[in-house]
Amino acid sequence: MTQTLEVLSRRLDTLTSIRGIVHTMKTISAINAVPYERAARSVEAYHRTVRSGLRAFVARTGPIALPQAEPTESIAVVFGSDHGLCGNYNELLAEKVQAELAPMTPEGCALRVLCVGVQMNDALAGQGLRPESVFLPPASADGIGRLAGSIVTRLDDIGLGEPHNREVALAFTRRAGRGQHEPVVVPLLPLGQAFLAELADRPWQSRSLPDYSMPSAELFAALLRSHIFASVFRASAEAMVTENAARLALMQQAEQSVDERLDEVKGQLRSVRQDEITTELLDVIIGFEALRNKPRRT
Repeated sequence: MTQTLEVLSRRLDTLTSIRGIVHTMKTISAINAVPYERAARSVEAYHRTVRSGLRAFVARTGPIALPQAEPTESIAVVFGSDHGLCGNYNELLAEKVQAELAPMTPEGCALRVLCVGVQMNDALAGQGLRPESVFLPPASADGIGRLAGSIVTRLDDIGLGEPHNREVALAFTRRAGRGQHEPVVVPLLPLGQAFLAELADRPWQSRSLPDYSMPSAELFAALLRSHIFASVFRASAEAMVTENAARLALMQQAEQSVDERLDEVKGQLRSVRQDEITTELLDVIIGFEALRNKPRRT
């Protein structure tokens, strides 16, 4: 079907507007990823400090015996997006949670899910999981601490302040090699004996012996809470980095598709415009020939 010049002009204007929107989204995603990546590196340095504190605590007090009671419930903290335009980012993570965590839930107990992002909430609902709490993702890198603090407080409320009577896992999307990303599930609580044994096996790298003045139980609880906070902070920052990376990749593909469609419409527009010019020229020539060949009156 031959397109008219007016229809093609409107289509060209629409595609140009869409390309502007896609380019803006691509630019925003590229800009937003940088501060989140810096936050992830910063909290990793803080986490190393916390682990050094735990190592000093173990070096001073000796091996720590954790309670051997089985966790009474399982909790999953799932980090997703609050906005779309990032492909199947949320759906892949929801499938990962359903496949790995739901079958491992203790018999007779439902998996309790804490969710970050409305889009993630919808994706989990599609897998038959109903989050009991939905948190707003951080609007900037400064908001990651607010989100991590809210999640840690919620976990404390669920466990009544005791970190060892519940099983907690963090589900988020992290960066993989060659610009790819992958959904992962990382156990957070309870702390395994392997984690503390690894701390105890490390030699103390200092001439000064570690010591502390506050009660050991309070100190260990503070260090453990800092460890949980840093882990949640790191997962949130990593999720924001990969979300923006996924949106950036999708916008690049969309921009390429729009550019190809723009070139096609521009070609059609030039062809139709040339046809109209040719038709007008032929009309002028035919009219001129008709007037020239018209017999004159005597």
